[in-house]
Amino acid sequence: MENSGARRTCCESIRDFFTSAKFLIYMGHALSTWGDRMWNFAVAVFLVELYGNSLLLSAVYGLVVAGSVLLLGAIIGDWVDKNPRLKVAQTSLLVQNCCVIVCGILLMVVFQFREQLTELYNGWILTTCYILVITIANIANLASTATSITIQRDWVVVVAGQDSNKLADMNATVRIIDQLTNILAPMLVGQIMAFGSHFVGCGFISGWNLCSMCLEYVLLWKVYQKTPALAVKAGQKEQQQELKQLGPIRDSETQSPEESSQPLMNDTSVGVKSDTPKQRGCCYQVTEPLRTFKAGWVAYYNQSIFFAGMSLAFLYMTVLGFDCITTGYAYTQGLNGSVLSLLMGSSAVSGIGGTVAFTWIRKKCGLIRTGFISGIAQLSCLMLCVISVFAPGSPFNLSVSPFQDLYSHLIGEKILPEADHSLTSALNGWNTTTLPTMTPAPAEDLPHLKSYMSVCLLFAGVIAARVGLWSFDLTVTQLIQENVIESERGVINGVQNSMNYLLDLLHFIMVILAPNPEAFGLLVIISVSFVAMGHIMYFRFAFKSLGSRLFLCCSPEQKVETEDCPSLPTSV
Repeated sequence: MENSGARRTCCESIRDFFTSAKFLIYMGHALSTWGDRMWNFAVAVFLVELYGNSLLLSAVYGLVVAGSVLLLGAIIGDWVDKNPRLKVAQTSLLVQNCCVIVCGILLMVVFQFREQLTELYNGWILTTCYILVITIANIANLASTATSITIQRDWVVVVAGQDSNKLADMNATVRIIDQLTNILAPMLVGQIMAFGSHFVGCGFISGWNLCSMCLEYVLLWKVYQKTPALAVKAGQKEQQQELKQLGPIRDSETQSPEESSQPLMNDTSVGVKSDTPKQRGCCYQVTEPLRTFKAGWVAYYNQSIFFAGMSLAFLYMTVLGFDCITTGYAYTQGLNGSVLSLLMGSSAVSGIGGTVAFTWIRKKCGLIRTGFISGIAQLSCLMLCVISVFAPGSPFNLSVSPFQDLYSHLIGEKILPEADHSLTSALNGWNTTTLPTMTPAPAEDLPHLKSYMSVCLLFAGVIAARVGLWSFDLTVTQLIQENVIESERGVINGVQNSMNYLLDLLHFIMVILAPNPEAFGLLVIISVSFVAMGHIMYFRFAFKSLGSRLFLCCSPEQKVETEDCPSLPTSV
């Protein structure tokens, strides 16, 4: 009897977990992130393939996406704050997935009838299709930003309630899902395009987003039903309380006994009527987005976690990540696709280790100290990257002007190199036993180096630093969640996204100005300098919050203080 009772209790706990709001959020986030990662990988390949193996369309797309989030981040966040949670989540979900579906169908048409479209109206129809693809894909990215803000920065906080430990665990789990989908989703869509075609890849992504949209919609509704606190926002609640308090005073001062018997909504509408946009004029409505933009940035500056948010943004100004820049440099240093794929896998494992380390350190030392420890760990690992600049095998050479290649291209002394192989042939060249990122480059194309010590030190530092990086990212994320008032979560996170994109843009501009491998060592030093500046900002925030207690890591008394008061007051 005891065994059957224990077994029943275990089954009930398992059932409760799989039907809980927390698990449903994980499922919805996994579906959403999987679709995003597939689309982000595929659209870059599609744009390069469409424009004859040129990076022009990809560069334009990246610039449009970054510029849009930079300019509209605060406005998107303000829209998230001012509307009901379920409406925001459902609207952003529908817009994002519908845009990807339409974009996928449009790309299928372009791939299928590319030759005919090129001949129509001297190619203007095809150019129009390119513009439509970039525009619709940008709208999808903006909707994805709104989804990320409302689910990861707001819904997760409400579902976790007042439990800081539960919030930390949920944030860590969400980040692990991000890491896994970032590896697996591109693998899947890459194999589909390799064994099928770009046409098949577009169709698969469109079909996936259609099915995923329906499932995510249901999951959002289930989470909303299981969490009654999502129904009312704090800002709306406070506004209703203020109206109720002001109502009786206004009744007694300005209304007759007969008028005072009218409902409160009528009276409220009278008071608000003078402030309606129609009476404020057309100019007021036109300049509303500008005022929202300004108010969002001012509110971000006034937050107690301003320096913590800025520190996270500064980490985006770096070439020390597994993006096209670092992988391109690795190729010039003799690493083939197989080695790069293994390095990317190691980076993902390191990132997952960072999320696990975050939850453990936070319980031992508190939230703010976790960020401080993570920053020290990241900077210490990045010192390997600085050493790699001067290690044997490094192409670093200050006698070669960093702007030599850019100058040559601008004045026309040198023609831009063309790709030897199309992306289609590269994708079709994958066999059944290799992964998308594991295509080995021909041995004769790889430069022969005297020593691989420099590139080995570089990637050792980058991979090891991921532990501190992701732990620090989770720390700042939870600081924003816990210290920003509920009515401002959307706009503050929108501005934070804008800051991240701004520094990310600067790092691409830095690479454009100094693209030659001889200057990469200089970019590494600049990147580490920006990371150091970011952690100095965080140290200022942490020391202002805890003072000298920041250096006392494992004291139970300070752990309690950290949980009770993780930073300055929620608003300044």
